[in-house]
Amino acid sequence: MGELLRIPTKDIRRLAHGLSMVNRSISTLSLNRKFKSMKYPDEELKETLIQEGSSYNKRIHQSSSTKIRKGYLAVEVGPEMTRFVIPASYLSLPDFKYTCTKEDRIANFGTMALSFKNYISVKVPELNRSKFCSWRVSSRCNCSIIVSSSSSSSSTISIEDQSSNYIPAAPILLPEGPWKQVPGGVTAAKGFNAAGMYGGLRAKGEKPDLALVTCDVDAISAGVFTTNVVAAAPVIYCRHTIDNSDTARAVLINAGQANAATGDAGYQDVIECATAVAKLLQLRPEDILIESTGVIGQRIKKEALLNSLPELVDSLSSTIKGADNAAVAITTTDIVSKSVAIETEVGGSLIRVGGMAKGSGMIHPNMATLLGVITTDALVTSDLWRSMVLTAVNRSFNQITVDGDTSTNDTVIALASGTSGSTRISSLSSYEARQLQACLDAVMQGLAKSIAWDGEGATCLIEVTVTGANNEAEAAKIARSVASSSLTKAAIYGRDPNWGRIACAAGYAGIPFHPNDLRISLGDIILMDKGQPLPFDRDAASAYLRRAGETHDTVKICIGVGNGQGQGQAWGCDLSYDYVKINAEYTT
Repeated sequence: MGELLRIPTKDIRRLAHGLSMVNRSISTLSLNRKFKSMKYPDEELKETLIQEGSSYNKRIHQSSSTKIRKGYLAVEVGPEMTRFVIPASYLSLPDFKYTCTKEDRIANFGTMALSFKNYISVKVPELNRSKFCSWRVSSRCNCSIIVSSSSSSSSTISIEDQSSNYIPAAPILLPEGPWKQVPGGVTAAKGFNAAGMYGGLRAKGEKPDLALVTCDVDAISAGVFTTNVVAAAPVIYCRHTIDNSDTARAVLINAGQANAATGDAGYQDVIECATAVAKLLQLRPEDILIESTGVIGQRIKKEALLNSLPELVDSLSSTIKGADNAAVAITTTDIVSKSVAIETEVGGSLIRVGGMAKGSGMIHPNMATLLGVITTDALVTSDLWRSMVLTAVNRSFNQITVDGDTSTNDTVIALASGTSGSTRISSLSSYEARQLQACLDAVMQGLAKSIAWDGEGATCLIEVTVTGANNEAEAAKIARSVASSSLTKAAIYGRDPNWGRIACAAGYAGIPFHPNDLRISLGDIILMDKGQPLPFDRDAASAYLRRAGETHDTVKICIGVGNGQGQGQAWGCDLSYDYVKINAEYTT
């Protein structure tokens, strides 16, 4: 067996938050290369590797469309979409060795960017609960990597030519519950189809910018929208449409132009686009809902959109690929796409809830620069569905913050097809309603956390948990205040365990509590108790923050404010130099 390249785990940027991919007792990962085609002598293959690897590494650094941080290649494994990454520069190391391995616990991934077929094996001691994943990269690589596993000890790889995928999928961390994650996103639930394609709406590149989600039957509809007074034309249109109808059949989403602050002309564009989609699908215009994201003040590139609709409709499918393409098409400054689905039993029948979302900047509680589509095949009444969707949004999307800016275009549309064969849910107090509510909460919280995790320039996710409040609403408000505090976010980026900024943000949330009841912890480290600071290991606390930033992991802040039963959470991200750079270079 040939010699293995040994890479310290400190060089492996584990992007996952939640599921540990690598046993912390292992000091190194083993990378080994095996070639499917051995027509070249080893030395010639080695030289090819060095040349092609160096060229590929250079392209990774130069290509803005890859959206991969600092030249790292991302791989996702597991139903929680856990990820670890390998520096692209390792592809060009002159002492790189390749060999076979007979270890059971390996996760293989490959890239077609090199001129010869190959794969790299990464030994992962604890590859548990791995069932599926995908890695989507720049069109320059023209490939997708699918990892599947039938057990916790083995994984297999297939490589597909899939140039429509441009960015990796976000790791989705779901709360624990009686459900399992399944592939498919918005198409996982019965009765739904999706598609995504490039329609010429973006300013540059060929990243997909047009998505469509349809339902085979009249789906019970619900919508939650921006609180910004300067609401975009599609928001005004959807509010009116949902207020006047209990059902919908399709959601069209475009990226590139927000169609906000565009007056009556922008509103007429929305109507014309909805009418065109309805005609192709043989539906009524009022069956079509529309979401838009992009530059404020710009109308939709209507001609390009209308010309692309026939191809978009023709490409509709209920496949995973259709859902993935749609999830990528709705992104703007997002580094990753966000898509998830779960399956559980409700009232004796299996139902599924899926969704996709976009968001990276201009994210603040009460829906901001966030687009989402949620689907389920559960059978539920209109009034109950709309109440449940609003509750789930308040527990998820309204509890995330990146930069405190509230957008003109936030929209979350939720459709229930009722095609699962389950009994109709009509009472909010029923056990089945509580089950469905928990599923909705889980999917939306998973998507919401992935948005905060993907905050522009962010190095880590911040999770704030508040306990001891009088009720859930008060706890949630305190958590939002801390998660959105610029001083707290900056301190976390600076790896400074500054409990004073946390206490300050909790105090100005507008919720009364006795200062002597305040308790603050950072991870497992208690910083304050009974309103008084405690001696703590500052170096250990800084190391906790630094480790989270280096691995794009989660910083957990727990705050106690009393003895009440109210508990709430909010999610945000740290505030880095890159946030200013990104928003200085990108027009919104």
